[in-house]
Amino acid sequence: MNEIMIETPLTDEVVKKLRVGDIVRINGYVYTARDAAHKRLVELISHNAPLPFDLKGQVIYYVGPTPPPPGKAIGSAGPTTSSRMDIYTPLLISLGLKGMIGKGQRSEDVIEAIKKYKAVYFLATGGAGALLSKHVVSSEELAFSELGTESIKKLLLKNFPVIVAIDCYGGDIFKR
Repeated sequence: MNEIMIETPLTDEVVKKLRVGDIVRINGYVYTARDAAHKRLVELISHNAPLPFDLKGQVIYYVGPTPPPPGKAIGSAGPTTSSRMDIYTPLLISLGLKGMIGKGQRSEDVIEAIKKYKAVYFLATGGAGALLSKHVVSSEELAFSELGTESIKKLLLKNFPVIVAIDCYGGDIFKR
């Protein structure tokens, strides 16, 4: 099976080419955020306050990476369970978020938002955080440093391996 190489930020054209089961390598910047950071993002949106990064075309990786060992950009960086973000995700997608990386199934509300706004949900291999961290070239903390490992970080990825789990046509790897 061929691997599809993509660059961030994502466009509608790129997202429309991806199908459930495709093996993808992501290159470029993505942003980390787990449930505590998602809650803060939604609070900022509700107060019309600026966000730490522009959502348009971006990918959020549901990860709380461990501190980096000497000489490394990041520590272990495995995906967390995506459903914890489902309450916040449709709003973020409606504001331009194009991709999410995590593990596990998504709610019907998230799937509908993915279809409506042409986004994509990628699976990363759970339990392989040390291996995935080798694809992180750099890490910069952007916001909510008081959340520790759950702060928002900007990661530069190189050939980060994922599988398309839910495509913009409603294809769902969990329902195959």
